[in-house]
Amino acid sequence: MNLAELMPLMSTSCIVISACLVAIGWYLIRRGKRDQHKTVMIWASIFAVLFFIIYVSKTIFVGTALFGGPPSLKPAYTVFLLFHTTLATVAAVMGLYTLYLGFKGRYQRHKKMGPWTAVIWFFTAITGAAVYSLLYVIYPHTDKAGLIEGLFGW
Repeated sequence: MNLAELMPLMSTSCIVISACLVAIGWYLIRRGKRDQHKTVMIWASIFAVLFFIIYVSKTIFVGTALFGGPPSLKPAYTVFLLFHTTLATVAAVMGLYTLYLGFKGRYQRHKKMGPWTAVIWFFTAITGAAVYSLLYVIYPHTDKAGLIEGLFGW
């Protein structure tokens, strides 16, 4: 297996690790362990950035995997993928804002945003792992396309 074939697994693993670290960070802050929470959340952010770098690199240099499942499932897959992509975008923006609040010491706002951001992050990781499973495990397909063609089949 070459690097291009490993990249989807690597990026998916990074986002799942990031979500697990967010869960640990949430647990720590609920126990009043602010310093440990901060460290774990920084690591969660690092894994999220690694995901993004690997994902974008794969998309640019390798392409996006096309859905290899039955044509009858393609519309449902496309809706699911658009849901995941929207969720991931919202989660990324909320994550950056929540980090900003924490680093600026705006703890009341950070405390309100954090749980919402974490829950959306969890759903993003779960739906991302599902997309990976559909594209590379359940319905593996060797064809690659650009981002728009991969999303819509155009």
